[in-house]
Amino acid sequence: MEKKPTFEEAMDRLNEIVSLLEKGDAPLEQSLTLFEEGTALIKSCGQLLDSAEQKVVKLQKGADGEPVETLFDAE
Repeated sequence: MEKKPTFEEAMDRLNEIVSLLEKGDAPLEQSLTLFEEGTALIKSCGQLLDSAEQKVVKLQKGADGEPVETLFDAE
């Protein structure tokens, strides 16, 4: 089973894909394969970011002056 790349690994690969596609010298079939890989990586990065956002909590000062965790509000 292939491990999912980390966010940073996915972004590095996306940069590689963009560079290859911008050169414009890849055959059509390879360009399509790279494009499909890139769109899958973008989806994966989006899911990783959504997951990270859900884990974020905001610290606020409570009535007694001590920090209190509250749910993250994306506003």
